[in-house]
Amino acid sequence: MALAKILWVDDEMESLQSQKMFLENKGYEVHTRTNGFDAIDFLREHPVDVVLLDETMPGITGIETLSKIKEINQQLPVVMITKNETENLMDEAIGSQISDYLIKPVNPNQVLLSLKKIIDNKRLVAEKTTSVYQQQFRTLFMALNNNPDHQEWMDIYRKLTYWELEMEKSDSPEMQEVHQSQKAEANTEFFKFISRHYASWVDPKSTDAPIMSHTMFRFKVLPHVEKGVPLVWLVVDNLRYDQWKAIQPIISETFRLQEEETYYSILPTATQYCRNAMFAGLMPVDIEKNFPSQWKNDEEEGGKNLHEEEFFRAQLKRLKRDDVRFSYHKVVNNQDAHKLVEQAHNLLNHDLSIVVYNFVDMLSHARTEMEVLKELASDEVSYRSLTASWFIHSPLYQALKKIADRKINLIITTDHGSVRVKTPYKVVGDKQTTSNLRYKHGRNLNYDARDVLAFRDPRQAGLPTPSVNSAFIFAREDGFLCYPNNYNYYVNYYKNTFQHGGISMEEMIVPLVRMSSK
Repeated sequence: MALAKILWVDDEMESLQSQKMFLENKGYEVHTRTNGFDAIDFLREHPVDVVLLDETMPGITGIETLSKIKEINQQLPVVMITKNETENLMDEAIGSQISDYLIKPVNPNQVLLSLKKIIDNKRLVAEKTTSVYQQQFRTLFMALNNNPDHQEWMDIYRKLTYWELEMEKSDSPEMQEVHQSQKAEANTEFFKFISRHYASWVDPKSTDAPIMSHTMFRFKVLPHVEKGVPLVWLVVDNLRYDQWKAIQPIISETFRLQEEETYYSILPTATQYCRNAMFAGLMPVDIEKNFPSQWKNDEEEGGKNLHEEEFFRAQLKRLKRDDVRFSYHKVVNNQDAHKLVEQAHNLLNHDLSIVVYNFVDMLSHARTEMEVLKELASDEVSYRSLTASWFIHSPLYQALKKIADRKINLIITTDHGSVRVKTPYKVVGDKQTTSNLRYKHGRNLNYDARDVLAFRDPRQAGLPTPSVNSAFIFAREDGFLCYPNNYNYYVNYYKNTFQHGGISMEEMIVPLVRMSSK
């Protein structure tokens, strides 16, 4: 069976017989025509994999033939071959969606390389990806077992994410499985690491803590606020690092990447804790102390993220930076989103414009509730794809494009990530116990200590104590916390949904990206 079926269209085909034979010896089936009209007739009757198309022929030109080929089959790859090196011809051909461009005289290996790029690209990339990952596997394994510190854990997670994205190009389910088991093993070790170090990180006297939610603005955003160059600080709720990598190619068409790093979300990895900590520049226990009437615990009535702007103003004052002129925009529905597009130029009127955008978190929660979204985002690959599809068509991207022609800086980050949960853990609590699946707090909690990180005294985790003897517990890895009553129903309902609040690399190690307009 032939590797692929080729149609070669050239009015000098007789002089190219040796090249045709070369390709046939390599296993390709090559059909030839000497003008555009015959080529079009042939393609209407015979499917091929690639067309090699001469640009100057009697009758109709290569460019005209190309447009007619695209009418027959928009997806058919076409390689333009020409003596003409003028830039406007190249532009016209590329604009007409050719797959490659070769300048005459072409040698057989040039043509072969072009065909391999087009036809065998996916297979060759998959084979190379698999072989390189096999070499990297041992390096990652050694890094995991080498007692990594918080910086090295971020590096490990970024590398695992890199290989997860590369594995999408591979058709090897076995290698994808190997990678998934390595990631699961990494999350097991990460849980142990966080269990050992978290309390010391959030201790006010800590000297070795990583950048976390409550220190991120001071160290990673404020230093880039400068007079005369507007800084847009975009917080996309619940954006995992791999989801950032999915939208990066889209936004990179408009903005230039200056720096990409990650930071640690605090526990619980839930919006009301992380985002309030981010804007207040304080751990939740201190927010409650300084703003007793504004802070709301899980079980209390009322919105939990209504005072971010007030918290932020107080942080600027505490940092002695009241001089920073800022605006605050929160997008929680479609109406807000379209208002952001209409008023995008207002973002340029301040030293710092904060935009909190709430789509990905809504997607995560809606996916749990709606069967159609469970189908659309059934795993990490489709979840990333759905995020990228949303972003490219979103009012958010429209708003950013509207201001990209001005000199601005852009910082993109999030409050926390999410993890696909698979392993149910039983927890028993009284009526006051919270309903979250990845963390709970309440009195009289009963659980298996191996399944969670527990803080009997929430203050050790920098958290308020909602009531006397109230403890916090955080689920490990891909676990989710279920009550024994209606256990099987809840297990089946929530298994394989994306949740947040607990301890995993996906929830805690989150993107922090700095860009500038091109």
